[in-house]
This record gives sequence, C-alpha cells and structure tokens, in this order.
Amino acid sequence: MFCFSCNTEIELPAGGRVGFRDECESCASDLHACKNCDFYDTSAYNECREPNAERLLDRDRANRCDYFSPSGERGADGSQTARNTKNDLDALFKK
Repeated sequence: MFCFSCNTEIELPAGGRVGFRDECESCASDLHACKNCDFYDTSAYNECREPNAERLLDRDRANRCDYFSPSGERGADGSQTARNTKNDLDALFKK
C-alpha cells in the first residue's frame, strides 16, 4: 500500500494487517485511516463504499473501523494512483 500523505510505499506484514496505531515511517501519518483504506471514495456516500461503516469526520486520522482494508492501488482521493495509471497505459500501448 502507499501512504496517503507522502505516497511512500508501505510494506505490509504477512496477512496484510495494519494496526490501529501504525504510522508511516517517512511522515508519521496514521496508516489505519480512511484515506489509506480500499473502501475510501470521495464520490461515494459518506466517502466510503462500505455501506455498514460508521461515519467518521477525520478521514486522515487513525480509527477503529472494522472494515478497514489496506488500499493497494488507490490514492487518497479514492482513484487509481498515477503510477498505476501510467503502468496501465504503458501496457496498453506496448509494442
């Protein structure tokens, strides 16, 4: 996954679990936060694609949401990261 704040790649331990108090080693941002979750989507109701998740106001702060799933290919705005988009385009036009 990538840190929503500094876009540093975060190596997850086996099982892909992120602890409630885990922080980015580069910028000390909370990792168990909405903006690092695969369900985070600014265009969705309550900015979350998980319908059972509780409403949270601080999307960049640590929380105890049980539905948290580390984002792998999405940026802080819920869209694909530029790196993944470029890789997709390169693959499309590869000779």
